[in-house]
Amino acid sequence: MTIVTEGDDAVLEQIDKQLNRLVDVVKVTDLTGSGFVARELMLIKVRADAGDRSEVIQIADIFKANIVHVENDALIVEMTGRSEKIDAFIDLMRKFGIVELARTGRVALARSSEATEALDTLPVRGQAQVDNGEAPGIDEV
Repeated sequence: MTIVTEGDDAVLEQIDKQLNRLVDVVKVTDLTGSGFVARELMLIKVRADAGDRSEVIQIADIFKANIVHVENDALIVEMTGRSEKIDAFIDLMRKFGIVELARTGRVALARSSEATEALDTLPVRGQAQVDNGEAPGIDEV
């Protein structure tokens, strides 16, 4: 489970303590201050009749999204990326009519050759190398 939160050190420490009290929690890893890659996955079903279908597909292509299912009057689009990118795509799809939508929320892994759960570093505020959602040499909307 990935939890994204903001707060001062006392708030983050309280969250850490409360999570560790849950029976099924094995370990809590705080990625604050470390480099990490974060992404979100979305599936969205959009109304798209014959007249709108090409425009929806064109917008999906611009956002590097995938059409994963086609019906006569709807498309299902799969997209991964930063939350802001997904929000922008959703805004563009509203005019076509969103039938339904599912989002994972952010998931993250540390930028390290070690497993994220193996990291045991204390957060260093202000020095985070947070992934901006772009791979080197690849532009992302």
